[in-house]
Amino acid sequence: MDLFLAVLPPVVEALRAAAQEQTNMAFTDEGLRFLAAGMSIAFGVIAPALAIGNLVGKAMEALGRNPEAQPAIQTNMILGLAFAEALGIYALVTAVMIGFVF
Repeated sequence: MDLFLAVLPPVVEALRAAAQEQTNMAFTDEGLRFLAAGMSIAFGVIAPALAIGNLVGKAMEALGRNPEAQPAIQTNMILGLAFAEALGIYALVTAVMIGFVF
């Protein structure tokens, strides 16, 4: 997140400079808003995707080592998947709010 916040201002300034040099390029705050919405959903679903993949992989390893513990492992895995998926949904809600509300 810190890297994203560090890279964002130079990118915005470069886009503004490019827009001032080319008169046929439409550069508005609405365009930046939609760009920010797209970037927020793109970066916001990376962590849940990695978490879900890691969680399911570790659960499969645990089931391979101890098949008798399947009910406990499956319950905890599904709970973890729900929490990880909630992060992706929060990113989607944030992107929609940036794109259409603000």
